[in-house]
Amino acid sequence: MRDDEETSRPRAKKLRKAMTKAEVVLWTRLQELNKRGYKFRRQHPIGPYIADFAHIRGRLVVEVDGVSHWTAERAEHDKRHDAFMASEGWNVLRLPDTDVYRDVAAVVDDVVRRLPLT
Repeated sequence: MRDDEETSRPRAKKLRKAMTKAEVVLWTRLQELNKRGYKFRRQHPIGPYIADFAHIRGRLVVEVDGVSHWTAERAEHDKRHDAFMASEGWNVLRLPDTDVYRDVAAVVDDVVRRLPLT
């Protein structure tokens, strides 16, 4: 385990128990994909950050952003988060939580389209 993940792992475990409503809605759909072999993880530590959802093989991180992401401070944090993920070879898909509520099927389709064909 990487040193910077030692502190993020316990926090990720707590976050799994306190997912937002939008995260729960999307996770329910991603679990259906997992039954078909996709293998998404939720609240997955990557370095010092915790991805809402991660597809390891496809190197895809999916972030569901609610109103807490609308501040300048949070936008800066998200920018650092995404830059770190990119430096580690991850692609980041940021989605407003309203998209999940409005049309979760379209969100799932978008996620699947972004996975590499294997």
